[in-house]
Amino acid sequence: MKEIAIGIDIGGTNTVLGIVDREGNILAENDVRTKEFPDVNDFIEVLHKTIKETLTTLKEQVEPMGIGIGAPNANYYRGTIEHAPNLVWKGIIPLKEMMEKYFEFPIVVTNDANAAAMGEMIYGGAKKMKNFIVYTLGTGLGSGIVINGEVLYGYSGFAGEIGHIIMVPGGRDCGCGRKGCTENYVSATGLCRTMTELLGERMGKSELRKINFEDLTSKMIAKAAESGDKIAQEAFDETARMLALSIVNTVAFSSPEAIFLFGGLAQAGDLIFSPTQKYIDEFIQVVFKDTVKLLPSQIKESKAAVLGASALVWNELSRRKTI
Repeated sequence: MKEIAIGIDIGGTNTVLGIVDREGNILAENDVRTKEFPDVNDFIEVLHKTIKETLTTLKEQVEPMGIGIGAPNANYYRGTIEHAPNLVWKGIIPLKEMMEKYFEFPIVVTNDANAAAMGEMIYGGAKKMKNFIVYTLGTGLGSGIVINGEVLYGYSGFAGEIGHIIMVPGGRDCGCGRKGCTENYVSATGLCRTMTELLGERMGKSELRKINFEDLTSKMIAKAAESGDKIAQEAFDETARMLALSIVNTVAFSSPEAIFLFGGLAQAGDLIFSPTQKYIDEFIQVVFKDTVKLLPSQIKESKAAVLGASALVWNELSRRKTI
């Protein structure tokens, strides 16, 4: 009988789930429309039914070893989702406790960025690493920090929020209510804001001048930069400089073997990797020079959410064996 983990990624619009074996093969997938269930109890009930139905589609006998759940503002210690701004449920949701009413095997809950880090360690480029950080460069900036083989949760369960370290005091407004947080400079949204500011400051030609900010995307900026647009190239360079500053600061306290870049902005390839490495080499403290690698994630983005969530199960089982 094949051992499997059930990986669930809860998003504001959609929740995806997958049945995953120890090698990272996704045997079956399904989804539930999160936003259609304003009552979380209804959501849990439908999710339970969907998991059961998905398991019945498998052609071979399997043994579920647990459920891993990645969700915004999730607390690993308490198994809760706490005040997630992008979910229809408000306040503190005792997710693990609610799920345990339907399932008898282990249930592990953490935020989506920590799940991504776990996926990298179990299935991806960090398989043999004990110290690394995953930066998820999407609409915002998420991060998962692994030290000595353990995800960093801290005292409260919310440690590792690199995206909300203030990089520019009094800087750009952030969705968290403060100003100058890193994610407002290092993310797809941050890149667009930088591009818009530069277009206002520079006189040079740019094909992006005719694009409204609401319509501007990081992919457009990447395409323009690849076509020789100097202002778009400068926007990437400035984003890379801020990313490198963040990286050298995290290296100073955690000394990772590698930094993995994941997400839409990381797909820009050399446009983001080359200048980031240049600035890391310029800014990094001499004792850390050449000790940390800058690498692309080895997890396929379209499968990362489910794989990362499922990896929580294998890691939790491994931890319990050593305790």
